[in-house]
Amino acid sequence: MERNLKNVLVISFGFLLLFTAYGGLQSLQSSLNSEEGLGVASLSVLYAALILSSMFLPPIVIKKLGCKWTIAISMCCYITFSLGNFYASWYTLIPTSVILGLGGAPLWSAKCTYLTIAGTSYAEKAGKNAKDIINQYFGVFFLVFQSSGIWGNLISSLILSQSSTKVEISEEDLKCCGAYNCLTDTTNTTDSAKPSNSLIYTLLGVYTASGVLAVLLVIIFLDQIKSDQAETEKEKLEAPSFWSTFLATFRHLKDKRQCLLIPLTMYSGFEQGFLSGDYTKVYVTCALGIQYVGYVMICFAAVNSLCSLLFGKISQFTGRKLLFALATVTNTACIIALLLWKPHPKQLGVFFVFPALWGLSDAVWQTQTNGLYGILFEKHKEAAFANYRLWESLGFVIAFGYSTKLQAYIKLYILLSVLVLSMVTYGAVEYLEAKSSRGTPAGTKKENGGPHSEETPM
Repeated sequence: MERNLKNVLVISFGFLLLFTAYGGLQSLQSSLNSEEGLGVASLSVLYAALILSSMFLPPIVIKKLGCKWTIAISMCCYITFSLGNFYASWYTLIPTSVILGLGGAPLWSAKCTYLTIAGTSYAEKAGKNAKDIINQYFGVFFLVFQSSGIWGNLISSLILSQSSTKVEISEEDLKCCGAYNCLTDTTNTTDSAKPSNSLIYTLLGVYTASGVLAVLLVIIFLDQIKSDQAETEKEKLEAPSFWSTFLATFRHLKDKRQCLLIPLTMYSGFEQGFLSGDYTKVYVTCALGIQYVGYVMICFAAVNSLCSLLFGKISQFTGRKLLFALATVTNTACIIALLLWKPHPKQLGVFFVFPALWGLSDAVWQTQTNGLYGILFEKHKEAAFANYRLWESLGFVIAFGYSTKLQAYIKLYILLSVLVLSMVTYGAVEYLEAKSSRGTPAGTKKENGGPHSEETPM
């Protein structure tokens, strides 16, 4: 097997193991730790810490440790969150949420940097287009990674299924489901008994073991980057002073392309937050019962995973603009349909259609936006991907922040507005790239970084 592809697979399966644990545990926080809103509070603190981490940690940590050890140590931060849940309290979950949040941005930035360098390195050796290889690598990664949603939900469903109870939902309660939901909790929401401690400890033990395996996989099998480009990256990272490195994330905002991509990046957080936080609650749980949430999210994860691989491969033929247009049309259609649809248990299949279409769209947002960052900002990947995590996390924080305050239809209108703004600003980025390309003499345009690569401030 080609070495770069082997490393891509090691990272992909490492993230699969890690996020099988974290993703499953995150979706259970509001149910397992409902006392005084501890679970929701821990998630809020987590994403706030992730924002702070995105502001300054990735360039510093990657500079000191390199991509491989940044990934391994950041994964350990995720494991602490699983350990904190063994004795869930304000004194365990909040500190471990902070630790996880601080490790999140370096983890994702190092992953994106590693995949981009690996793709560029292989393209140079094989004489292929770097952006096509990068898109393929991100496609492979997200194919494997997105399936973590399947395994995480499946594990929790199998272990906790003994405590699941079916609730008979009345027609009166169904009136409170859907876009114009009642803001008060109905009796069918989450009144099922909390699982026994033995079941919870079994689940947490499986999740913790999965995280430990992820760390061992990366430490043992992931190669250090030894290409000439990696050495150039290292030299570039070593050049700035501490404060220059500290502010690299913000200084990257001097690039107007980065500023124009902020709405699109935040939309990724908005749309994921809506599906996991609102669709599952006011549509699925409200009309069917909480026992169906895991199955619905498995449907989303399965479609997302398959489409990630598909779009990574076909992007070299269709181009990213066509894929972004497909995701926009699909998401818009879903939002409009959710505004009009009144969920009812007799329409069981419809509950799975929306997450399937949402998974298709999210596959585009994840693979193509990550690939776009890697291509546009090839010379400043760490700062660029730190901005990606920063703005996506802010989208999550805002979505979770108003989750319990607004009715679903208002959130859907907000989602649609952000989507429209995202496509306008993304179109501006494509226009700037096309305009610059036309103004660049033949043979001087850089394939990997775009025509602005040399000008992008750090």
